[in-house]
Amino acid sequence: MDHEDKAKGAADCLMSYRRDESGWKVCKKSNDVVVSWRPSSEFPGNVYKGEGIVNGSPEKVWECLKPVPNGLRVKWDNNVKRFELLEQITEDISICRTVTPSAAMGIIAPRDFVDVILVKQYEDGTISSNATNVGHPGCPAQSGYVRGFNHSCGCICVPISGEPNKTQVFSFFQTDLGGFLPRSVVDSFFPSSMAEFYNNLAKSVKSLKDL
Repeated sequence: MDHEDKAKGAADCLMSYRRDESGWKVCKKSNDVVVSWRPSSEFPGNVYKGEGIVNGSPEKVWECLKPVPNGLRVKWDNNVKRFELLEQITEDISICRTVTPSAAMGIIAPRDFVDVILVKQYEDGTISSNATNVGHPGCPAQSGYVRGFNHSCGCICVPISGEPNKTQVFSFFQTDLGGFLPRSVVDSFFPSSMAEFYNNLAKSVKSLKDL
């Protein structure tokens, strides 16, 4: 399967996750966000879904989320230390390397991920980033990092009818972190990490308003 097909498959997968309400179990809930999980059909782990309303127009929210080198995401997302463009396939499809810092008080070592990413816009104003793992000759495994593998994952920004300054944000993560992590560490890391993701995203969007 070529990269374009793989990226489009990830986008279709995320939309199906968004529409299919069955089987999700809530694992973390706050005023602003609900995090749920269910077993992944792509690898022997879980797929996690975050759902929340962010104060800010879809354009501002997307400005904070979009997957570009030197973008805002590296500044506010504690799980993204570096983001590198390896290859631009089409205007909307790229291959990128994401570097993550150590996490869970050092139990989870720094990792890197190589993904094909599709940015997709829909007629209703929804915009999404959709990613899944690929190999790339320009980026073999590197010392100092455990190579992890993202399965269909990404973020979807959905306009809210009648609320131009609010955006519904879905996030999906299903990540094989690689290495030899105890399952309990992985299962406790993702829900709290995703709740923090929404909190930090909201702060970043709010700071844009003050520009």
